[in-house]
Amino acid sequence: MASNLSIRAVRTANVARSASRPLATLIPRRTYATSPEVPTAESKEPRWSYTPPRTKAPFSLHNHSKPVKFHVNSDPALLDAFYTRMLGQDGEKVLSDEVKWLAVTHKSFDQGRRGFNDRLAFLGKQVVQVQASLALVQSPIATASSSPDPHGREPFSHQALEGLQNLSSRTKNALTDRTKLAELARTYGTEKIIRWNPRMPENLIESGIELVLAQTLYSIIGAIALEKGGHIANKVAQERILEPLGFKTVSS
Repeated sequence: MASNLSIRAVRTANVARSASRPLATLIPRRTYATSPEVPTAESKEPRWSYTPPRTKAPFSLHNHSKPVKFHVNSDPALLDAFYTRMLGQDGEKVLSDEVKWLAVTHKSFDQGRRGFNDRLAFLGKQVVQVQASLALVQSPIATASSSPDPHGREPFSHQALEGLQNLSSRTKNALTDRTKLAELARTYGTEKIIRWNPRMPENLIESGIELVLAQTLYSIIGAIALEKGGHIANKVAQERILEPLGFKTVSS
């Protein structure tokens, strides 16, 4: 009985001493992976208020320790020569300097921190698709000879409806195929001035260069639509993209 009383007395004393100490001293402190390894006197700001500097891994996590460097154009003269080839004489003066670089910059370049051409390409694609539809509607079609109706009926025909048979998504997509757009972009020298970071620099086809080239053409049309207006963008889309692809456009 006496031993039990003594054990209870010791426990009561321990609880009393614990209650007199601050709560922070009772909870063991743990170091998380997000906190600095060794706190220094120079780091006066609290950890939550800043991001620590990026550290380099002691070894490479990839199979190739030395990644292949991909050259990206930074010469304004080369860029101006491209715009001259694509847009004609004084083509380098059509867009402002900032937009000229933005139109040829893919989101993979510098992780998109310098801006990229996704929204310009979306707008330019709509312009090109509308002009392609108008070109198909206005193009003549080869009517196949049909046998005469036994009852002497004649189908209704009108000049404004003659090109509707050309207007189909299959025909338009075949003429504006990504591969064809990429080939057209190469004739203008687009491959030498686009800014992007391919996933496999040794294999640009598998990295999606055709999509990047087609998107660059669309983005240039979108940039022209924003800075010069829809009329100029329509004309450039007709003369520099659709006609080389085989469309018979009618300038408005």
